Order: sequence, then structure tokens, then C-alpha cells
Amino acid sequence: MTNETAVFPARAGARQMLNKVPEVTVYFWVIKVLCTTVGETAADLLNENLGLGLTNTSLVMAVLLIGTLWFQFRAKKYVPGLYWLAVVLISVVGTLVSDNLTDNFGVALETTTAVFAVALVAVFAAWYWSERTLSIHSIHTVRREAFYWAAILFTFALGTSAGDLTAERMDLGYWVSAVLFAVLIAAVAAAHYGLGLAAVPAFWIAYILTRPLGASFGDYLSQARADGGLGLGTVGTSAIFLVLILALVSYLTVTRRDATPAPVSPSEG
Repeated sequence: MTNETAVFPARAGARQMLNKVPEVTVYFWVIKVLCTTVGETAADLLNENLGLGLTNTSLVMAVLLIGTLWFQFRAKKYVPGLYWLAVVLISVVGTLVSDNLTDNFGVALETTTAVFAVALVAVFAAWYWSERTLSIHSIHTVRREAFYWAAILFTFALGTSAGDLTAERMDLGYWVSAVLFAVLIAAVAAAHYGLGLAAVPAFWIAYILTRPLGASFGDYLSQARADGGLGLGTVGTSAIFLVLILALVSYLTVTRRDATPAPVSPSEG
């Protein structure tokens, strides 16, 4: 794996050189968590409140995701609005993939968690075998971007199953589950900065853990008080987080604070 300087917010003088994906900054992690929360609540909103049903919701969102990724792949550089729209949609689709398996086909959460973990490892193995790196700091070819989005999809599906497993099946509750995953992310950050954990595995571990963190937080806000939530509902929770995402992405579009050109070496072309 290639050496990288940071996986969490970059220190002064240590800015990352990215291309089709954003620089790993505080903005990156904040928007990522917001997207994971929207993925959970928006999936419930479309499935239940609008009456589309799980199957129809899955089909509609899959079509929207494919269309967005088509534009994303055709883009020549990182475009904040396009990139984060893809993340929001892939968050929803990842949630729906997990929900379809558990709700429509009766697959146990323990099984889906294990299956998605194996699938993610397989994507990483194929990616590394092909590119000799799992770095997100050199996503400047179609093949690398394909591996990147495949990995993102499975991190969301895995995170959904893991979050539901801890919050519901293990009966920890949404709030306790959110705190648990927040502590695990803090432990990864400590291992990266204090114990020398390499940036690439630290990034992907943290990326996976933010999914159940956001999902648990979203469920805590949206679910009824009788079910352990705050009762804000999926409509209110989704609207709040979408507005926050839009505000941050608009800011980044104007300032370009999370985008830097990626020089392509002959060996990476």
C-alpha cells in the first residue's frame, strides 16, 4: 500500500493531492456522516411514508444512482455537487440492499453483516491486486474509480447491517449504538496518529464505521419515542440533514477547499 500522510483532517502543510474524490478534511467526514444519516432516514421515508414499498423504492433509487454515477465517471475532475449526490444515493441504495435481504428474504442480520464484510474484502483484494494500492488519493482512472464506488457501496450495506445488528438485534438501542461506533472511530484516529496505523487501512476502517454511526444517529432522531428515538420523524430528519449537506457542498463548490489537482505519474496512468 502506498504511504499517505493523513486519513482524518489534514494537518497544516499536509494537504492531500486528490483528483476524482475530495480531499480528506473535516468537511469530508462531516458530510459523510450527514450522508449516512440521510441514507437511513430517506430510505425509510420513501419506503414507508410515500408508500412506494421496498422493492419499488429500491428500483427507483438504483436507477437514480446509475444515472448519477454515469455523469460522475464522465467528469474530468472532482465536482462537489455531483460527487456528494452520488454518495447520498449510494447511501440510500446500500441501506435498501441490506433491508431487502432482511425484510423481503428473511436473511438474518448476522448473515448479511458477514456477507457484506466478505464482499467488501473481495473488492479490496481485487482492487489491490489490480492497482497495488487502495489509496483514494489517486482516483484518476476509470478502473480505480469503479473499484472505489464498489467499495463505497459495500461499506454502506455493511454499515447498515452492522448498525441494525447492534441497535436492534443486540438491543443496545440507537443512542448507545451511535456512541459505540463513535468510540470505535476515535480509537482508529488514536491508532493512526498515536500508534502509527497506516493511513489507508485507517481511512477505510473509519469510513465503514461512519455508516452505522450515521444510521444509528438518524434512527435515534427519527424513530418514535416509544421505540427509543426522539420522534422527529423521517421527513423532518431527512430535511434537516439534506439542508446541511446542501449548505456545506455549496460552500465547498465556491471555495474549492477540498479539491486539489492530482498529478499523474507515468506509472499510474
